[in-house]
Amino acid sequence: MSHNMSGMLRPHMTKISAIFKLADALLICSGYWFAYWYSGYEWHPRHTLIVLITCAVFFIVARKQDLYRSWRISSVVTEVFKICYAWLVTLLVLIFLAFLFKQLDNYHRQVTMLWLAITPVMLCIWHVFARNVSHMLRTKNFNSRNVAIVGYSKLGKELAATVNNAHWMGLNFSGYYEDRCGKDKRYVQDQLSHEYIKGNIDELVVMINKGMIDIVYITFPLYAEKRIQQVIKALADTTANVYLAQNFEAYSLLNGRWDMLGDVPMLSIHESPFNGVDGWTKRAEDILLCIPILLVIFIPCLIISILIKIDSPGPIIFKQKRYGLNGKEFVIWKFRSMRCNYQESSVPQATQNDPRTTKIGRFIRKTSIDELPQFFNVLGGSMSIVGPRPHAVVHNTKYRKIVDCYMLRHTVKPGITGWAQVNGFRGETETVDKMQKRVEFDLYYIRNWSVLFDLKIILLTIKSCLSNKNVY
Repeated sequence: MSHNMSGMLRPHMTKISAIFKLADALLICSGYWFAYWYSGYEWHPRHTLIVLITCAVFFIVARKQDLYRSWRISSVVTEVFKICYAWLVTLLVLIFLAFLFKQLDNYHRQVTMLWLAITPVMLCIWHVFARNVSHMLRTKNFNSRNVAIVGYSKLGKELAATVNNAHWMGLNFSGYYEDRCGKDKRYVQDQLSHEYIKGNIDELVVMINKGMIDIVYITFPLYAEKRIQQVIKALADTTANVYLAQNFEAYSLLNGRWDMLGDVPMLSIHESPFNGVDGWTKRAEDILLCIPILLVIFIPCLIISILIKIDSPGPIIFKQKRYGLNGKEFVIWKFRSMRCNYQESSVPQATQNDPRTTKIGRFIRKTSIDELPQFFNVLGGSMSIVGPRPHAVVHNTKYRKIVDCYMLRHTVKPGITGWAQVNGFRGETETVDKMQKRVEFDLYYIRNWSVLFDLKIILLTIKSCLSNKNVY
């Protein structure tokens, strides 16, 4: 494969994107300068370094969130969310770095709070204003583009509906084109009755050369490689922007993205979302939340420990092997809520009115207090506060054979709480269907992870614990 291939699969960087990055950097810097000027403090050289680090972290996170991709394919609400998310993650990273290098005392609280408050507001106002101006111009056919879709398929119709329902994108749907038109008479008879099919590829080339088509989306499936190559070869004699659209959901992607191995392009099918910067962000989030939580629960945990010891003989802490990140075993901690008379190799899940449960055990299981020692697992790095709940080893061995994509839960660290738990799949899973649904929620979390998503799950967990549903 030629070296030119290595540059083919890369994020599209337009001039407008570059301008917006520059403008955002200026807003971040000016926000910090304004906060110092307003608070009456003098500027110090270290503040310049802080601003530069902030911009670097913000752009890394923004790039990961595709903040600067074309407005034609994202909404204003999505963009505002991405700005706030990128700024929140940047804040967490800055706090972590300041804590790591013992620089917290060098931050002026008033300056920092003012800067952290006004910067995302300025960024959002600027982006929304610029989008509105751009959308207004596009409604007047300024910088609008005409789109043709090759392939009258389910994916092609979904793509056309997206274009037709979002005029703010500045895209005008011109119709479908088929390579089989004029070759397969039966196909022509079946398909040309549809008013949107304008013709074959030769006719599409003519329309492009007349300046009537600007963008072409090819929606053939990947197995139609020869057809795709023929269409691409025909369109190579035009100036149209050509894209290959695929329904990658059919492959059950887990954080799918393009990457390069040398000169060979790769599409990740199953990959942890916590590779790279996001892994640092997740770990910083766990530490920043875990330490104050441990300080708050210290006294309650001490009281619970005494009550457990009084209630029944045995250890205070129940330790059990579970599968964690990458399927590796770790030892999970819980307050003991059952009598010590079972064999781990055949341990069933807890059920309602389980005879093994102690008096204090019923209370701490109902309120999920038995899970509190797992914050030490989080601090040690074997678990996260939010993630798929770890199952007993014997349950893993059973369900990995009968539940689709079960082991993909282990591409991330297990959590004290998770998206499945706050959606009702908490406690006993007495049927395979319930376990399948739990896995589906876990995989949804992995695909859609963000710091804000974690905070939402934590808040919903508190609410769920108060209801005490499905916990025995």
